[in-house]
Amino acid sequence: MLLQLLLTLTLCSTFSLAHSHYNWSPSSSSSAAAAHPSEWRPGRATYYAPADPRDVVGGACGYGDLERSGYGKSTAGLSTVLFEKGQICGACFEVRCVEELRWCIPGTSIIVTATNFCAPNYGFEPDGGGHCNPPNAHFVLPIEAFEKIAIWKASNMPVQYRRIKCRKEGGVRFTINGAGIFLSVLISNVAGTGDIVAAKVKGSRTGWLPMGRIWGQNWHISADLKNQPLAFEITSNDGVTLTSYNVAPKIWNFGQTFQGKQFES
Repeated sequence: MLLQLLLTLTLCSTFSLAHSHYNWSPSSSSSAAAAHPSEWRPGRATYYAPADPRDVVGGACGYGDLERSGYGKSTAGLSTVLFEKGQICGACFEVRCVEELRWCIPGTSIIVTATNFCAPNYGFEPDGGGHCNPPNAHFVLPIEAFEKIAIWKASNMPVQYRRIKCRKEGGVRFTINGAGIFLSVLISNVAGTGDIVAAKVKGSRTGWLPMGRIWGQNWHISADLKNQPLAFEITSNDGVTLTSYNVAPKIWNFGQTFQGKQFES
């Protein structure tokens, strides 16, 4: 379920890890832009400070407990024009404070991963309280991240941002959920562009089966894959395909997280 968010960011779940073998190859359509930071663009940023641990439950990208899954406080909720209906989940941005020199911390920037959605509030104008309304490019940051680039009193702060390549520790993570023949896989901890545009799964008794996006970086398929070791093939936004074999063992269960190899960053 997508949770509406103006100044509140939310998240959920736990995992166990396994390892695998892989190969990867860049597609001929790979963009040079993915290998280098994009141009700086203007935007704005606000912050949130959860008042209660229960506030951090269920983000729009579905990554779960961001501390346990390695994202920590380096995260952001994005406005409509940036969120791309969840396609952007997992992408990394560099953000820096500009213009308001009395509030900015000079020479600083932060790198955050897109993990949530900042919903529009059409009861306000974009420049009068509707921070995440189109056409605003807006970031909602944990206060811990915000205070690395600006003093908290700044509140709604002018910033510049750009897409950059993600650097992650460990391999890509595949969290398997579902029931019966319905398989739902959350793909997380993705380096490189960070966002996945296509995913396939393969059992020992099947060929490669394309998966469909549910929301964020949650992918699904209806197929009987129990009692089979699983391989995954994922394609990132720059056209690079990563194939991880023997990700999940023959005896796997719903609710487990397994680890494949990783994109170059």
